Amino acid sequence: MKTILIADHHPVTRKGVTCMLKTNNDFSIIGKANNGDELYKKLEKHNPDILIMEIDMPQINGINALRGIKSQFPKTRVLIFSTHPEEIYALRSIKSGAAGYVPKTASTKIFLKALKQIAKGGIFLNEELTSTFTSRNVGETSAISRYKKLSSREIEVLNLLSIGKRNKDIATALNINEKTVSTYKTRLLKKLKVDNLADLIHQSRMFQFG
Repeated sequence: MKTILIADHHPVTRKGVTCMLKTNNDFSIIGKANNGDELYKKLEKHNPDILIMEIDMPQINGINALRGIKSQFPKTRVLIFSTHPEEIYALRSIKSGAAGYVPKTASTKIFLKALKQIAKGGIFLNEELTSTFTSRNVGETSAISRYKKLSSREIEVLNLLSIGKRNKDIATALNINEKTVSTYKTRLLKKLKVDNLADLIHQSRMFQFG
């Protein structure tokens, strides 16, 4: 039986995952965390086989936190279960040490399939996402290719912009100053080859899946 720690700041998500696994004899939930501090304490206490986590939680720094977790707890396999668009975060999550990425729009069947695959030592990415990356990642002008060249911090800024956050909000969320946010926006416009913020936000959403 694989032990699981759930890290998510939404009570409904924590309860939902618990209910899904309640009758599954392959998994045992040994702890839950709703912020970064709780997560690290419970990782140290339980050292679970699998961590199911949202990458955007209070007191935690997204993809960078994932790298830190994998460095400190290399035997813990991480399944990212997130509200964020797959096309922005999925491959980067895998590259940063996650064993799988499932969006919260996915079905219970997909979630369980991912969990079982990770438990066996495999890597999980949605087949539709994988084929989309493969088919669209052709040539230097591909939008997906451009996304894959963004740094983790640039992706964090882009994600916050895409949900309507202002420079001041982004600066607070990422603990940087507003001038630095403006610099990141300029870089994003250049790297994604768009002329204005509206086009930048549009492009950040154009590959989302239902």
